[in-house]
Amino acid sequence: MTKPIRLLAEGHPETGFVPSNLVADSDFTTQDKSETISSFFESRDEKISVGVWECAPCREEIKAYPVDEMMTVISGALTLTSSDGTAQEFVAGDTFFIPKGTACVWEITQTLRKFYMIAE
Repeated sequence: MTKPIRLLAEGHPETGFVPSNLVADSDFTTQDKSETISSFFESRDEKISVGVWECAPCREEIKAYPVDEMMTVISGALTLTSSDGTAQEFVAGDTFFIPKGTACVWEITQTLRKFYMIAE
């Protein structure tokens, strides 16, 4: 049986947050190298996933963003710099989308917690 899923900023009430390893240790910009994830939904074919992700400050140069992803910042701050040099800052309450293949610099300037929906 399927039903609507309420996403909670505090993570899934039954499974909570677990360690994540999307960011390389060398990309963290402070002593804090924490990164966690809390999954709320994954489609049967694993092409869509929804949840909450939190990560300490880091900076990554991404040649081609690997997925289509929509995000809403819960807390913290992120600066995305496009390949043309345009920088945009996203803070709590901001929602944005990154299309698959986008080249950018992803820089978390304050520990970031976000809701995400990924389509592969």
